[in-house]
Amino acid sequence: YPSEFLMQKITEDNQVPVHLHVSVSLQYVAGLKGRALVEFFHSNIAEVENEELRHLMWSSVLFYKTPNMEVMACVLLSTKAIYFLLDDSFIHADEHQSDFWNKENSDCENSSFHLSCCFVLKLNDLQSVNVGLFDQYFRITGHSADHIITCLTRDSYNTHTFIQQLMAVLSLLARTPSPEPVDKDFYSEFGSKNTGKMENYELIHSSRVKFIYPNEEEIGDLAFLVAEKMDGLTNLPSLNILLYVLAFQVNHVEGSAQNTSSLQPKTLILTSSDLFLFDEDYISYPLPEFAKEPPKRDKYQLADGRRIRDLDRVLMGYQTYPQALTFVFDDVQNQDLMQNLTLDHFGE
Repeated sequence: YPSEFLMQKITEDNQVPVHLHVSVSLQYVAGLKGRALVEFFHSNIAEVENEELRHLMWSSVLFYKTPNMEVMACVLLSTKAIYFLLDDSFIHADEHQSDFWNKENSDCENSSFHLSCCFVLKLNDLQSVNVGLFDQYFRITGHSADHIITCLTRDSYNTHTFIQQLMAVLSLLARTPSPEPVDKDFYSEFGSKNTGKMENYELIHSSRVKFIYPNEEEIGDLAFLVAEKMDGLTNLPSLNILLYVLAFQVNHVEGSAQNTSSLQPKTLILTSSDLFLFDEDYISYPLPEFAKEPPKRDKYQLADGRRIRDLDRVLMGYQTYPQALTFVFDDVQNQDLMQNLTLDHFGE
């Protein structure tokens, strides 16, 4: 250990997304290759001597206790735990976090020593993994509110690869089986007798960790919600969601040294007639078992919506992934201009 193939794979995965800013300490980690990366893991991060690093991924993460704050992290999966090496800006950004993060080392701030915070979730504490719609993100749930983290990969391939690696590592864990295994039939496994509603598809791993995938009803609920937001168009016979993707809305910040742009996380939903931007809560739903009350905000909040027929042109950037798209809409205040004219002419 480790094999040449594994070291090559981890080196290839060790690339920070170009559109996201990271601190100096994480830039150092991103510059490590092969054996140097494995040695860095063992000397700085690993908690047990015989741990094996199995997978590395860069992703934005959200914590249950700070649902509005997305932070960049290097996610390391070993045979013992999942490590989230966090951008140090996260620790100083939220003063209400003093009980959540240990701030003893804050005297290092002004030195040339760059400090990163590492959040550890032991595999033995892992209870469930919720995969988001179209594999755009996944939520890892432990035994308390401190141990709920969403990885916003915005990439189905990265999500799928991490889940596969996690399942493989969990298979190595020796957990005692449930005391009374009960054979369930199809209907008791997937249906609820009270509501008659199909529950989300659950796969219970041999390690007793649940992997929960969304079912078709979640798309149906989303389509219904989108239909509600469409003024006067709710009587459409069928509303099809053609595309659901986690993206960023680019807001140009003028007046700064160089006109920089800030990225606002948004959920983009395309239907056959409209284009919507939603602010989505990726961390609070479905409700964890210990939650005493529902979250303060809805899962989907409409940020912007435009009709496709008002779309004038789409401008595409020439850079590589992630692609920048600019949608230009006709700036018409009264959208139904022709309708009133027709009614005046032909109506009573």
